[in-house]
Amino acid sequence: MMKKDTFKNKDVETVFATYPESVRESLLFIRKLIFEESENNKNIGTVSESLKWGQPSYATKPKTGSPIRLGIEKKTPDQFGLYVHCGTRLIEDFKHIYPAKFTYSGSRAVLFRVGDDQPEKELRHIINIALTYHLN
Repeated sequence: MMKKDTFKNKDVETVFATYPESVRESLLFIRKLIFEESENNKNIGTVSESLKWGQPSYATKPKTGSPIRLGIEKKTPDQFGLYVHCGTRLIEDFKHIYPAKFTYSGSRAVLFRVGDDQPEKELRHIINIALTYHLN
């Protein structure tokens, strides 16, 4: 089990270090929730951290869920988010459960702007949905 406040993957740590401080703190908060939820939900399995498409990525082993990536929007760098595989129904499910709680981008992202509220309870819920996607 990886401690949520340390990095085993130096490449991931380097990417986080490149983010502006306000974005980095928010993404580190989401990262912490991913590891906490994997520890709290025994159905999730182990979460590994790596880079996918230049973004920190969190995948389960065994493959209980769909990977979650964290990053900044390239076209609007004041926006950042939690990204999922666009071939899943995850964003559609999130929209159904939380139609007005989050800002969504197509079938791939839950987006925030610097200074936005990050509702912890709801974030934990969508993280659990993503990390158990293949069990449902």
